[in-house]
Amino acid sequence: MTHSTHRRRALAGSAALAVALTTVGLAIGPSAAGYGEAVIEPVETDLAGKAWVTAHATSNDADAGRALDDDEGTAWTPSDRTASGAHGKQSLTVDLGGAYDGLHKVEVVLADAAPARYVVETSTDRKRWVTVADHNDGRSGAAGTTALVDSEGTRYLRVRFAATNAGTGVAEVHAYNYLREDLVLGADLSYADQERDQPYYLDAEAALAGEPDPGPHLLDVVKDRGMEHLRLRIWNDPRDEGTGVETDPAYQGPERSLTVAREVVDHDMSLGIDFHYADSWADPSKQPKPRAWAELPFDELTQEVHDFTADYLTQLAEQGTTPAKVAVGNEVINGFLYGSEAQIIGTTAPQYFVDEADVYQSQPGGGLLWDYWRSEDPAEQQAYTEQWDRFATLMASGINAVREASPESEVEIHAIVDTGRLDKTMEFWTQLLTRLEAADAAPDVLALSYYPQWHGSPEDLEHNLYTIAEAFPEYALDVAETAYPAESWPPGDPTPLPNSPFPVTVQGQADAIQRVFQVANDVPGNRVQGVLVWEPANWQPMFTWVETDAGWFPEANASLDVYRDSDVTHVLEDSVHVVTEVDDDVRLPRTVGVLSPGDGLARTRVAWQDVPDDATATPGTFTVDGTTKYGPVTATIHVVPNR
Repeated sequence: MTHSTHRRRALAGSAALAVALTTVGLAIGPSAAGYGEAVIEPVETDLAGKAWVTAHATSNDADAGRALDDDEGTAWTPSDRTASGAHGKQSLTVDLGGAYDGLHKVEVVLADAAPARYVVETSTDRKRWVTVADHNDGRSGAAGTTALVDSEGTRYLRVRFAATNAGTGVAEVHAYNYLREDLVLGADLSYADQERDQPYYLDAEAALAGEPDPGPHLLDVVKDRGMEHLRLRIWNDPRDEGTGVETDPAYQGPERSLTVAREVVDHDMSLGIDFHYADSWADPSKQPKPRAWAELPFDELTQEVHDFTADYLTQLAEQGTTPAKVAVGNEVINGFLYGSEAQIIGTTAPQYFVDEADVYQSQPGGGLLWDYWRSEDPAEQQAYTEQWDRFATLMASGINAVREASPESEVEIHAIVDTGRLDKTMEFWTQLLTRLEAADAAPDVLALSYYPQWHGSPEDLEHNLYTIAEAFPEYALDVAETAYPAESWPPGDPTPLPNSPFPVTVQGQADAIQRVFQVANDVPGNRVQGVLVWEPANWQPMFTWVETDAGWFPEANASLDVYRDSDVTHVLEDSVHVVTEVDDDVRLPRTVGVLSPGDGLARTRVAWQDVPDDATATPGTFTVDGTTKYGPVTATIHVVPNR
């Protein structure tokens, strides 16, 4: 995925407020309508709680993890000697497990409010350090500090003391991650082929009152809301799933998709192509060969995969729509281009594939025999291995075609992790990538679909992405499909989908999709390139058909704003620590720092609430709230005995 105009730039259009249940083409009456707004805040993650984040120290190293336990009652405290036994400066270092381009705020909470001389530093390699907060004066920074970071590739954080006093130490380190600039957010919007003449609106009633002619295209609306990349599926010769009869029009076929590809690029969005290598849906439960290839011997099938792929990518290039990314197959965890091995797999779909088994299952294909995985039967193990070889041969043929015909395109392989079946997916990647690497046909990107009802909780997704990233460090990752409904069917039940904490509402839809953005962004090393929502105008849609004086028209749910509003525009120094003695006045800072990522640091004035008259009468801690033009600030006041 590549960038066009970035989603952080100002985008025109008003947020949609009215929402109602629909599937595109199905109008639901007013009695079923559900209206709502979505509150969408920028994504922010405290990385300190992640399993892959660790801490080490120059002394008392066994206690270093206390600075990451989210408990200010525990702390790492240095001794007067380093781990080597020598006197020296003491420090605590946090390893985030990989580089982060979106890390822009670090908060350090000290173990007590005593004066301390220390600096907070960041590093990409643990060799070169950049000071982001300097409190070597011994007066500022008592009790803790918040530092803003305007650099990319941060992996290490360090709190380094120039001198240590009794009780000096680090209670907590918080490292806040925001959506990075190059995390690409978009959608599989293949149904745009059917919706070319259907106007879509951000606010249908208001727009139609002005009688726009002909009204905004679907691509105009999603572009306005911040989508950057659109993927199109390609069916070889589109057929009805049940009958196998060719469809007319041939939606999502090669010829029609050329037109949609031009429209995507004309809207200044990058293009993705998803080859299903089928005449109808290909997914984990079904991977039919195209009818034209069904009876080909395996060698000829392999050549057809190459030639079809290369020919279509050449056509795209010739019309100026070279794709940024090409998926060779769709959700191929069980292989693709099923042939005679389907009899062992037990395939029951699509119907035409079963009804015409004498045609579709007459020659071997690329289906995987998972029933034979771990079998101790030599014949079954041999068949298991042979089908891996066939699948990898077909996959390599498609990948080589991309490399030859569209060398600027990244190659993606798209799979899934079923709930509790990460072991199967790891076997999939190990078997396939070993063969592709040996054939000099390795892909660029490993992609997953994520739907909670089938693939687990958001925490499962995070664990799966991290595990794959660690096992295969040479590859980038993607979430190639995700979605969440805004309303149930029948309407009225907001119960979350299985494995999800989010209600089935417009707000729940926004939160669920934004959570996937967050998970992808938090994988260390900036490894996940992007997230695509699957068919947001059609399936579990982010659009609703609303009734207006002119009829029924699709209008964007407020949840569509996750594409625009998940980014942070300013990071505020929103937590400050102030130390004062009993009965002394509280001196609150007039300004705090504010960072515009990529544009640098500045200061902004704070309007503080009044401090209660007796607030410093006794030792203790209290807070004072403040406001800035960029958001609220909290000051923690530490009242200490007179020194």
